[in-house]
Amino acid sequence: MKNEKSVTMAELEARIVALETKIIELSTRKERSRGPESTRSMTEDDAKRIMIGDLKDKRIGECAKELGLSYGQIYSARGGYTFKTQYAAKQAEIKAAIKPVAVKTVIAKGVVKQ
Repeated sequence: MKNEKSVTMAELEARIVALETKIIELSTRKERSRGPESTRSMTEDDAKRIMIGDLKDKRIGECAKELGLSYGQIYSARGGYTFKTQYAAKQAEIKAAIKPVAVKTVIAKGVVKQ
């Protein structure tokens, strides 16, 4: 960048135009979309479906589209921030699935005698 004392009026005008263009570009830029907007509030049944039901293996965006909910609603429920009873049920299901596998592995390695 040149010394400020040696800048011509034409260069200053060019800089101003460039800055104005950048301002317009930034102010009209679309916000990042994480899926559809919510059309309703999430219910207990929705939470059960997305955590332990038929939608538990689907991506958040797919669940949001199917249920008419937002990405944030699904994310919050799956993260345990909302619908804590369903989240606890999901965690219990995961723990129940892990324990038998761990015991079988230990027995197979011969660490525990039957």
